[in-house]
Amino acid sequence: MINEYDEIKNLIKRSKMLFEQKGPINLAKSIESDIEQVDPEEVKKDKSKTYRISGGLLTIHAKDKKELELTTDEKTNFQQTMDEFVTDVSDLAEFGVLNIYENEVQWSGKIMDFDIEFFYSIGENNGVYVNGDMIKLDEKLTELVTKLTTYYEKFKAKWAKVIALRKKTKMKKEK
Repeated sequence: MINEYDEIKNLIKRSKMLFEQKGPINLAKSIESDIEQVDPEEVKKDKSKTYRISGGLLTIHAKDKKELELTTDEKTNFQQTMDEFVTDVSDLAEFGVLNIYENEVQWSGKIMDFDIEFFYSIGENNGVYVNGDMIKLDEKLTELVTKLTTYYEKFKAKWAKVIALRKKTKMKKEK
């Protein structure tokens, strides 16, 4: 993975080469050679299966059909997640799809009384994200943000175990 320092270093190196180069510059060819080619067959291999659980949607994303099965524990965790969110954060919530990937879980929804969208992510982009227009900053909003971040810790603990268990199960199947 190239970090920002390496990227800047490469850009400086290229600019020096361009100034030293004699003849016409073919910048497009240079850029084309750096573009990573994605194998269309690899993209097609990704599979997903969506389950409806107590009015909510849970989608499992995997490369293998065998990994798309929903366990009883995962179903129970999802039901508990929705119930606990209503109890701990807001009873006026609309839930989006909970997505389970190999190394990540993402869940979003909308808190109706504040007109705020929330996004929970475990994995590469760990954290709580919110989105809204012209949100009034007051004590109620501060309380909501506190509830969202506090509940995220419960969410993270519960779904990190699910990811770990799925990896463990996958490794057993491969052996």
